[in-house]
Amino acid sequence: MSQKAVVWVLQCIYEQDFVGFSYGFRPGRSQHTALDALSVGVADRKVNWVLDADVEGFFDNIDHELLVQFLEHRVADKRILRPIGKWLRAGVSDDGEWSETTVGTPQGAVISPLLANVFLHYVFDLWINWWRQNRSTGEVVVVRYADDFVIGFERKNDAERCLEELRVRFEKFGLKLHKDKTRLIEFGRYAARNRKSRGEGRPETFDFLGFTHRCDVTSNGWFALRRATIAKRLRATIAAIKVKLIQRRHWPIDAIGKWLRRVCQGWLNYHAIPGNLERLAQFLDEVKKLWLAQLRRRSQRHRMGWSRFTRIIARYLPLPKTVHPFPSVRFHARLKAGAV
Repeated sequence: MSQKAVVWVLQCIYEQDFVGFSYGFRPGRSQHTALDALSVGVADRKVNWVLDADVEGFFDNIDHELLVQFLEHRVADKRILRPIGKWLRAGVSDDGEWSETTVGTPQGAVISPLLANVFLHYVFDLWINWWRQNRSTGEVVVVRYADDFVIGFERKNDAERCLEELRVRFEKFGLKLHKDKTRLIEFGRYAARNRKSRGEGRPETFDFLGFTHRCDVTSNGWFALRRATIAKRLRATIAAIKVKLIQRRHWPIDAIGKWLRRVCQGWLNYHAIPGNLERLAQFLDEVKKLWLAQLRRRSQRHRMGWSRFTRIIARYLPLPKTVHPFPSVRFHARLKAGAV
């Protein structure tokens, strides 16, 4: 049986079980539906503290035996379980030496994301649902995309207790929260006021699914959650484009222009969210500078002039504009349609 066929069968089973705050690699869900849920949760619910968690080497540390046990809770058909076991034990090659694996999902395999979701469904999702119903004393907001998750808390003591118990929970199943990358920060509509009263600086920020999230206020003084492309990732993308442009330096201008348009449009399609226009413009400006520099290096005799270059970029490069709706609009539309 092929992996795609097994994925289809497992999806039919587990889509009935998976919780609402799980967004990764599921039909009808995406990074942006997860981002919308987080934005609405922070803005509309009583969130004063945020746990920004990072699981160390999650996909490489999924215990095969535990995963199969979890699958057996819902799947009895050996025709499904047997090939999954074979794929998990397929092994890896290290310096020419082949060895069977007991942890980790198959790299690049079609089935790996779904198996990871099943593992975290039992290890994290069901547990945190129980925890916020039975252990918390205030509101708790959870959003998970694959192994990347954020938990918002109304009360600090809940946040601190949950973090400690979550560490213990993960270690029980062979997982570990990254010591340096897992942070508990004061964040939400009252964070700036509370920190100011204590003589502290602005609220810290956190990163989730490619965007830095920060506390802000509107012109009317209302709380606003602002999101911008992570600066480090923006620089990395620009650096990668620079390398590719150098490799394509002697391509015809039309070929480079069409390639750049695809690259830029693909980047914009993900990052063009409300409030991120400054980053979009920065990205396109950097791309223009790189392209102009490469065009001018092609020939010393026929130097590319600015007026000609502006006509070229007008023909090939997209304009910076928002393409995604406001989070609350899309979230509540999906909620009304029963898709959340």
